[in-house]
Amino acid sequence: MADAPSRMDAAPATSHHLLDASAFWGPAGGVRRVLTARHEVLPRLGWRHTVLAPRARGPGFIDCGGLPVPWSGGYRLPWWQRRVVQLIEAAQPDLIEAADPYTVAWAVLEAGRRLHVPTVAFCHSNLPAMAERLVGGALGAVRGRWAAARAQAYLTDLYARFDLVLAPSRSMVQRLRQWGLKDAQWQPLGVDCQTFNPSAADALWRQQLIQRLGVPSSTRLLLYTGRFAPEKHLGLLADAVGLLGPGHLLVAVGSGPRPPRGAQVRVLPPVTDSGLLARLLANCDIYVHAGDQETFGLGALEAMASGLPTVLSDCDGLGELAQAGGLAVKSRQPSDWAKAMASALSERRDELRDQALAHARAHDWQPIVAQMVHRYGRVLQHSAQRREAGSAASPPL
Repeated sequence: MADAPSRMDAAPATSHHLLDASAFWGPAGGVRRVLTARHEVLPRLGWRHTVLAPRARGPGFIDCGGLPVPWSGGYRLPWWQRRVVQLIEAAQPDLIEAADPYTVAWAVLEAGRRLHVPTVAFCHSNLPAMAERLVGGALGAVRGRWAAARAQAYLTDLYARFDLVLAPSRSMVQRLRQWGLKDAQWQPLGVDCQTFNPSAADALWRQQLIQRLGVPSSTRLLLYTGRFAPEKHLGLLADAVGLLGPGHLLVAVGSGPRPPRGAQVRVLPPVTDSGLLARLLANCDIYVHAGDQETFGLGALEAMASGLPTVLSDCDGLGELAQAGGLAVKSRQPSDWAKAMASALSERRDELRDQALAHARAHDWQPIVAQMVHRYGRVLQHSAQRREAGSAASPPL
């Protein structure tokens, strides 16, 4: 299978049924938006699609339950693997994809074995980096590195059991291959360019937003969307906006244990309605994200599609998006971020906007999901060939 997927604008109609299973179904996370977008596009390409996740409700959605994860911003973790397996089996999919590496992933593997259908893992998070940060912050650097090594070994063992492993950035694919998963493949994510586009800008709506935020009408709005977690470095963004001086405001939309604070900060709750989120993006001035563990950066791509210049961390998925249409900041110094923000708000605004729009429009969800369908079709074909070969090799009774 080729490393970089080719652009495909259409896919043959099929009757295949894909089930996406994930514990990543929080109110502010990108995985939820990814799965929701696929749920809208896959039927247009002839596929039936089901989403299984905690508190996933509605036609084509299955609620698998789960216990609240403290300080996570609304996430739940399913503990009852057997129950998840039963729910997947009852849905009778032809292909199962796991979007997290926890209990749900093991349930996907077990259900795939019982149903004799192939399984796919999509690597949406850098588990070793997360383990190193959590353990290292509490117990020291040595134990943090030990935790990262254990998480890497766990992830490699888990993903080696799947028929296909995908990751949304080249940097994450390279990391997976270094860990021993030589067949890991790059599959970028997409954006709904009909919903997220500059035409959502509205002067009256912006003025109403400015009034809600309680700032002067001339204030420049620097937007962040996503979880409020330590690895997002929201304090760095708040400090940088403070250095820009009066007339600049960091608008942080999301939830989680580490919201930004400061006189030039306003925190808004998560926005799950895509239309409302698109309007919010199009009516701000630039998008900022300092996260250093992003495997892709869906919020940044949505901002690019909305015509916003972006100032992003030069790490992993965000760094790759910045190369395509934004400013990448390597430093962790607020002054360096403030300088990049000022540039994006002034002399480089039009250039960055044009680059961002071009990149986003090349990643509309329709062709991106068609790429995924092409991959799934090959996995299903290989699985059928293996079954036929196994049947032919079996001795007659």
